[in-house]
Formats: sequence, C-alpha cells, structure tokens
Amino acid sequence: MNFSRVCSAIGAGLAALALVSGNALGGLLFEEDPDWKESEVTMPPPVDDARLRPFFVSSASPNSFFVDEGSLSVGEDRVVRYTLVVRTPGGAENITYEGLRCATGERRIYASGRRNGEWTPMKKSDWQPINDNAYNRPRAALAYDHFCDGPAAPRDLEHALRLLRSPFDASRTYGVR
Repeated sequence: MNFSRVCSAIGAGLAALALVSGNALGGLLFEEDPDWKESEVTMPPPVDDARLRPFFVSSASPNSFFVDEGSLSVGEDRVVRYTLVVRTPGGAENITYEGLRCATGERRIYASGRRNGEWTPMKKSDWQPINDNAYNRPRAALAYDHFCDGPAAPRDLEHALRLLRSPFDASRTYGVR
C-alpha cells in the first residue's frame, strides 16, 4: 500500500467519524424537550425611547433596529422575550413583541404594537426556525450575536442585558461575556 492510499483511507475514516459523532452530538444538543411548556406571556409596557438599545443587523439594511430594554425578560421556560422596534429612514416604525428559543433555534412573534402601548396579538403565532434571510435577519442577529450561546439562553435578565449591550465577538475567548 502506498503512502497516498494510506492518507486517503485515514482521511475517509476521520471524515466518517466526524459525521457520525456530529449527528449524535447534534441530536443531544438540539432535540426538543418533550416536557417543555411555554410560560404564560404578558405583554410588555409601552415602548420608551430612553430604554431603546440599538443593535447591528446588516449593512445592507437602511433601517435602524432596537430592543426596548424594559421589555426584555428570560422566562422560566428559557425563552428570551423582547420588544423589537424597527425604524425606516423615512420615519415609519414597526413594533413587535417577540420570543427566541435558543435551545431549538426558533423565534415567535406574539403581537404587533403601537406607541401608546396597545398590543394586537398575531393571528398566526407559531414557533418558527430562525432563518438568516432579510425578513428574519434582526432575529438572527439577536439570537446569534447577542442572546444565544449555541443552545444556551441567558441565565437571567441581568445576563441578557449584558449580552445585548456587548455583542458576540468571535475573536474573544469563550466565557468572557
């Protein structure tokens, strides 16, 4: 057997091992908990400009994105809930109350809101995968750059606020946020 065949055989074996162990590990980390129940959701207070925390979504979007820190919570169900405010350069504003499940990589929009604090529940409000496309980019940015450490949600409100205020930096050592 020549050296190149040995290297190919070893490489193929390592690739197969990585695939098998990756699938097994992925199932352990991301399989939905059959006993999980969502906590009761209470609508947050009206948006307050003094509590708005801007966050970066994409240089491709001309809009500005904010989370109202007064609405931020981490439930007993490990769902991160927040009010998302999106402003266009022309002055239009969209307000939604949303949730993120880090453990499953899902998001949910509970209601759309108005400045006066009125909330209109969404007619179809199911948990959906967080897709990193134009519409879902704000949710992906919050999940991947702020709140979720893989499948782990923030420990509590103070931890969530710290994560929101200091986005993930891949160049930093893990565990420093």
